[in-house]
Amino acid sequence: MICWVLYDIQDNKARRNVAKYCKQAGLYRVQYSCFLGTLNGHEKDTLELQIEEEIDEEVDKVYIFPMNKSELQSCILMGQAFDKKLVSDEVRALFL
Repeated sequence: MICWVLYDIQDNKARRNVAKYCKQAGLYRVQYSCFLGTLNGHEKDTLELQIEEEIDEEVDKVYIFPMNKSELQSCILMGQAFDKKLVSDEVRALFL
């Protein structure tokens, strides 16, 4: 499944760790606090547990939105949007 991870985390260390976990899970950074990529159910659950251990549930906000490919393709991208091919399993590596 394709997953969006969006967060607003106050503590710098916790925010850095959440970004690190998202990257380790294979997600692509879309914006500073927004990641997108393909995860299986186990990877999503693991990421959820890692994030849960980092955040302060009294003040921080984290959203994990699963979606399928057709829903991703129907997204509207404006401005300097990301390359949908990077998260659609069509391209697994990008060489420049």
